[in-house]
Amino acid sequence: MVVGDASMHTQLLVIGGGSGGYVAAIRAAQLGKKVLLVEKSELGGVCLNCGCVPSKALISAAHRYEQMLESGISGLKAKGVDIDFSQIQQWKQSKVVNRLKTGIQSLLKKHEISVFKGEALFINDREARLYNEQESLRYQFDDCIVAVGSRPIELKAFPYGNRILSSTEALTLTEIPERMVVIGGGYIGIELGQMYAKFGTNVTILEGSPSILPGFESEITRIVKKNLDSLGVTVHTNAMAQSAQQSADKITVTFTVDQTEQQVMADYVLVTVGRRPNTDGELGLDRIGVKIGDRGLVEVDQQGRTSIPHIYAIGDIIPGPALAHKASYEGKVVAEAIAGLPSAFDYKGIPAVVFSDPEIASVGLSEPEAKENGYDIMVGKFPFAANARALSLSASEGFVKLVGDKKTGLILGGQIVGTNASDLIPEIALAIEMGTTMEDLALTIHAHPTLGELSAEAAEVALGHPIHI
Repeated sequence: MVVGDASMHTQLLVIGGGSGGYVAAIRAAQLGKKVLLVEKSELGGVCLNCGCVPSKALISAAHRYEQMLESGISGLKAKGVDIDFSQIQQWKQSKVVNRLKTGIQSLLKKHEISVFKGEALFINDREARLYNEQESLRYQFDDCIVAVGSRPIELKAFPYGNRILSSTEALTLTEIPERMVVIGGGYIGIELGQMYAKFGTNVTILEGSPSILPGFESEITRIVKKNLDSLGVTVHTNAMAQSAQQSADKITVTFTVDQTEQQVMADYVLVTVGRRPNTDGELGLDRIGVKIGDRGLVEVDQQGRTSIPHIYAIGDIIPGPALAHKASYEGKVVAEAIAGLPSAFDYKGIPAVVFSDPEIASVGLSEPEAKENGYDIMVGKFPFAANARALSLSASEGFVKLVGDKKTGLILGGQIVGTNASDLIPEIALAIEMGTTMEDLALTIHAHPTLGELSAEAAEVALGHPIHI
């Protein structure tokens, strides 16, 4: 190993090359900063390599397979549809993940950002040691952004291994399991469980709450549950996984539902019970005095500044939902703050999406949240079943729901369950960001026939003069 004892210097040190880190590095470079980016694994982080992107590629493949088997359109049928799951995995990796990763590498090079593949350890609040198996270097920095992300939570009774998987391993299987147990009915468990069910896996989901997808309204989750039922997925709510017994090729899970013990056998168990911030490792944040609060999350101000003013934190290691787009947004804000711009976090328009079938998307305040915040609300809900484009896509399940302030007419939030919800939610997010009223949205001319009309129609319902229902 080559050891460098003399310190080198960079204006900005970014630790972590995931969705927050690489975006922060690029934005800072655009603003004239000399940037050094440290990434111990792969550029793009969890989201690109073993999270958001590969999961959506496999989910897309599962949708395509389902449509090939049953188009939903009378007169269209396919015969002899085969699956080569190893080839699907190769497509996911080469045509999606690697292509995007190459794009990130090109962008960093274009902006003259130095990249060190390895880990970082704070020596003090102005200096860090960067190291890998070949070399160890010391760098002084003016400012530092910590964007080290999170990892799946491991249950003591279900340690990750040959038959017990985290979402990372579940995305790299080369064969479709015959049977799978999913512990956790949140968005990751539902997405991956439903994906494998579409490929033919017998899936059992164990969720400790009274409903799958906790945090979403029951009228939304009910539609997803209906689809899970149609795929033959067994869902146990109020279920607590207790233990596992493994053999060479099977695993038996013991769980309780309302204190009644049950067992289920599977090829694999997928554990999706949340993620833990990577602040408890050897980075040394606590050693240099960075204040870490509940659940290992770093305390920051509205510009991402930690208790040490020139050290910033973004992404999964600070409070808020663990979302890739949240981290990217925070990366831009923090880079601008370091450059002296008056940027600050504002989360009122941050969307959340579940790539279930049908998709779920939400932004802003839900109806119960708006009421809890003291608003006198107006609500408009319009069904996909009354939309011409949805019917032509054979995708009539779901609705768009808008929540507004009756006094001002301002749109406070929106929820969508239905096909392409992920592509429809940005209009509502923009409406919230821009201070748009229900009347503004209703009067915006939407092309016909499109799914985009659903938002305008929902606004008309809220205003009391719907045309199509």
